[in-house]
Amino acid sequence: MSDASGRDEREETTDAAPASPAESGGDAASEPSTGEAFREQLAAAAERSGLGSLARDEKLDGREVLKAIGGVRGILEALVPGLVFLIVYTVLTSFLGQESGEALVPSLVASVGLAVVFTVVRLATKSQPTQAIGGLLGVVLSAALALWTGDARDNYVLGFWTNSAYVLGLLISLFVRWPALGLIVGALMGDGVAWRTRPRQYRLAQGLTLLWIGLFGARLLVQVPLYLADNVQALGAMRLLMGVPLYALVLVFTWLIVRAAWSAEPKPAR
Repeated sequence: MSDASGRDEREETTDAAPASPAESGGDAASEPSTGEAFREQLAAAAERSGLGSLARDEKLDGREVLKAIGGVRGILEALVPGLVFLIVYTVLTSFLGQESGEALVPSLVASVGLAVVFTVVRLATKSQPTQAIGGLLGVVLSAALALWTGDARDNYVLGFWTNSAYVLGLLISLFVRWPALGLIVGALMGDGVAWRTRPRQYRLAQGLTLLWIGLFGARLLVQVPLYLADNVQALGAMRLLMGVPLYALVLVFTWLIVRAAWSAEPKPAR
């Protein structure tokens, strides 16, 4: 009787023992989880935005800010095609008396041509071509839309849709209580989502997300009325002023807040 009872107890213990990693799918356990993969992708996106390089620095100087927004070459690639379009269009329409439709084609050719040159130089020097290719794609799509409609204003419509998409995405992140800037900063700082358990950091994440909504929303509030008023020159000027310069200003302010709030918190143990 006692031997049978002992055997039963040993069988129950064996049945209750957890399966070994090999039996429970060790290969699956060694693969990164979906959450980890998402955080890695988010961190990579933040690196491309410029916040990643700033987040690693203890102090901020002009060189680091310049690097974060793409360096001198990146700034030229972002600004010069649009600037050349604006200059050529203004000269042809305001000083040479051409109609808007007549001035459109040479203005777009000059803009797209410069974007192509920047991309070719990137490829020829074997430097990182992502930014140049992205800029070229944006310039080409905008030019195609303007040529299709025959309206110079439509060279700027793609930017309206882009900024609207950012505003919508950031607003949704606030609505579902996962502010996007918190996710980005958490991924960059190795904090994961622990910031959601800290009221101060959570409020700051909300505030920073609102700040970036303000950036993209301000572009729309200023530029859409100029589009509706058919003021191409003013629209082009505001697009340049509210592009890289305003982006850099908001990026630096975000860095200041992040460094003050996150550096004081101990990183979670791994």
